[in-house]
Amino acid sequence: MIKHVIFDLDGTLLDTRRGIIDSVKYAAKELGFPELPHETLLKFVGPPIQQSLMTFYGCDPETAQRGANIFRDYYKTTTLLEAEPYEGIYELCGKLKDNGIRMAVATYKREDYALTLLRHFDFHKYCDPMHGADNNNVLRKEDIVKLCLDEMGATVHDSVLIGDTEHDALGAAKAGTHFLAVLYGFGFQTAEDVRDYPCIGAAATPLEIADILLSGSSGPAGDR
Repeated sequence: MIKHVIFDLDGTLLDTRRGIIDSVKYAAKELGFPELPHETLLKFVGPPIQQSLMTFYGCDPETAQRGANIFRDYYKTTTLLEAEPYEGIYELCGKLKDNGIRMAVATYKREDYALTLLRHFDFHKYCDPMHGADNNNVLRKEDIVKLCLDEMGATVHDSVLIGDTEHDALGAAKAGTHFLAVLYGFGFQTAEDVRDYPCIGAAATPLEIADILLSGSSGPAGDR
């Protein structure tokens, strides 16, 4: 039985694409890089910014880190709060809380930015602990997940990471805990997209997450 839920942030709790994409465009311009198509820019949402810069611009790690610093400074001061909670997400949190499920957040967004966002949109009323990445991305997703598990006194057997990308799926697998995919974010779009990853379900809306977790069928026997 699932007793602890760990949410990803971007694409799971909040639609943050506008602020992130605007900041990527600014950083690329400052580095003298050409602007990428919108479909490619969407792929910057979620993974570490350094990784995306190297992947899509072919730059070296030093340039990627410089770009990450430019991105983060602009994002923090200009576009951070350009985000929207997904419809039904607060109702989901309320249902989970009413059913005694403890919630946390583990995100690859830098922790100080993540905490600002989460508190601004009142997710701190439901989620504790809330953790993000360090500035140089030394922590991996699984490290952040394990940090949340430890602070909640949870086990990998009674916990689930909820996220929208393969990075979340892989992070859950490496942390040894369950995974539940959402299909309304920036990564997975259909249940077919998730078939290669162990998960206890795929939700097209936030309230479908509640249906999966509270149905009594989630957990090891529900993995597929």
